[in-house]
Amino acid sequence: MNQKTYYYDSLTDDIVESRHQDYQLPSDYQWLPRGLWQSLIRWLVRTGATGFAFIYTRLFCGVKIVNLAKLKPFRQQAYIIYGNHTQPVNDVFMPLLITNPYHFYALAAPANWGIPIIGKLLKYGGAIPTGQTQSQLRSMIDAIDQLMHQAGHLVIYPEAHVWPSYTKIRPFATSSFRFAVSHQVPTFVMTTTYQGKRWTGQPKIVVYLDGPYQAPTNLKTKAQQKWLHDQVSRQMQQRAQLNTYQQFNYQKEDANQ
Repeated sequence: MNQKTYYYDSLTDDIVESRHQDYQLPSDYQWLPRGLWQSLIRWLVRTGATGFAFIYTRLFCGVKIVNLAKLKPFRQQAYIIYGNHTQPVNDVFMPLLITNPYHFYALAAPANWGIPIIGKLLKYGGAIPTGQTQSQLRSMIDAIDQLMHQAGHLVIYPEAHVWPSYTKIRPFATSSFRFAVSHQVPTFVMTTTYQGKRWTGQPKIVVYLDGPYQAPTNLKTKAQQKWLHDQVSRQMQQRAQLNTYQQFNYQKEDANQ
């Protein structure tokens, strides 16, 4: 059977576009739940999402998570996890099984807020939209500052765009590490790999957790960000060597065509 091929111009391309790609956040968007009623909705959404995550991640996808114990000592304090972005659905729900689900947050593209019904629940599930304007960027930073002070567990996919079952690590910016440095919190690496095939014909998904990393405080801010970037990138590249199965083909477009 022929493998599906994804074509791209650059390793930073968004190759999986949705109908809601151009969705714009409202100017009065509330970044974090507030009050007793919204806190109750938050608890219900996260509890339900965690149950779904167990069914989908563990039972349906059969994901194996290696080194989960590395996070246990940090369960009641703030930390950040950086992962490669290769699973459109599992990358949304799996972190609920890895982190404390009631401390979980994740950066996500605003396009997700355009999805009917689900978009309205994302805030309660811990999703933080990446700001589209200067004002929204400031609000996003303020929200992350607040959740870091509340022992939040923040998941960031620095590659930004999902490339389904991609087995290499794409380049990402050092700016992704600004929060880890500004809050001096432990940094972990979450690398998804694809190893052989199960009886279903689908690849076995094995996720590795590594860390913690924390940049030397004697370095200047930009240097600390680069230090973390290099550590995370190097660790992801190392784990990516464990891939043994490629589900899809990825082919660079010929500029001469």
